[in-house]
Amino acid sequence: MSVPMALLDFVPVILFLIAAVVLQRGLYAVMSKGAFALFSAGTIMVIAAGLMKACWKLLYGAGICDFQRLNQCFFPMQSVGFLLAGVSVAALLFFPQNKGSERLLAAAPALFSGTMIFVSLMVLGCLGFCGGLGILAAKRKKIGAAVLFWVAFVFMLMMGYLSSRDFTQASMNWIAEGVNLAGQAVLLAAARKLVKE
Repeated sequence: MSVPMALLDFVPVILFLIAAVVLQRGLYAVMSKGAFALFSAGTIMVIAAGLMKACWKLLYGAGICDFQRLNQCFFPMQSVGFLLAGVSVAALLFFPQNKGSERLLAAAPALFSGTMIFVSLMVLGCLGFCGGLGILAAKRKKIGAAVLFWVAFVFMLMMGYLSSRDFTQASMNWIAEGVNLAGQAVLLAAARKLVKE
């Protein structure tokens, strides 16, 4: 792993952060307080997980240290973050602000070292997040945004597949970085189209 590759890993995190802020500002008025709290907490967890993994890559690539805990917390944090964000978007779709959605209760699942639960949470969370926002965009007659949210979902699934491959090869790291960068750029474009008046 090289320093340029590690630095490039910060770019998708920054793109996701911008997309999350755009969505939070654009959806605040239509989400219940509970759903917005879940959405904010979920996106913050995803951002924090991405920053920790990027920091791990930078420390490792620069030859400073191999701080494995930064890498190991990435997948559980990101999967639970996407699940919370997905649940919040489902709450927005099924319990809009003006119909009283304060009844929604959510609890984070217990964490353990098994990976299948996190794969399931990640897929369901990404589906709820991107798919729900795609449905919301379609309801608002913003078909371009809806399509982009579904494309972002496909990129996220591709990243999940790529994360199961052999990352000892530099080429796989660069491919994964490219897919992640493209996916987050598409997500940002979709978010901007959704909230644009």
